Parts: sequence; structure tokens; C-alpha cells
Amino acid sequence: MAASELHRRSLRLERVESVTAETNVRHVDQLDAETLESFYTTLEDDLPGPGSDPDLEDGEVIVFTDYYRVKRI
Repeated sequence: MAASELHRRSLRLERVESVTAETNVRHVDQLDAETLESFYTTLEDDLPGPGSDPDLEDGEVIVFTDYYRVKRI
């Protein structure tokens, strides 16, 4: 999967195989509606997300069907 960028906050999602016990992990169900929409759009279309600022922090991992690490670029 190509890295996907989330607009304005210069973040991207990278699929990772595993995480350590110290990693901040949130399940996709824990995201607010706006952030969830950005996350889905980014994964489905492999395009930048909508123009809103998603509530995602550098280094945290979002669990969906795989693990996706949020990276500040």
C-alpha cells in the first residue's frame, strides 16, 4: 500500500505489521465522525483526506483491518 497523506496536518498513514506494548493504539471505533471520515477516505481512495484537521497524533496506531501508524511528514 502506498503511504497516504492526510491534508493540512502533514500526516500520513503507514501500514505496520505489529506494535509494541508501549504504542498508543486506538481502535477505529474510537475516532470522532470527522476523523473517521478522513481515515476511511484516505484508505479507500489512496488520496489526501478532506480539508479538515483530523484528530490524529504522530506515532499513534489506528487499528482497522490492519494497523496504521500515523506519521508526521
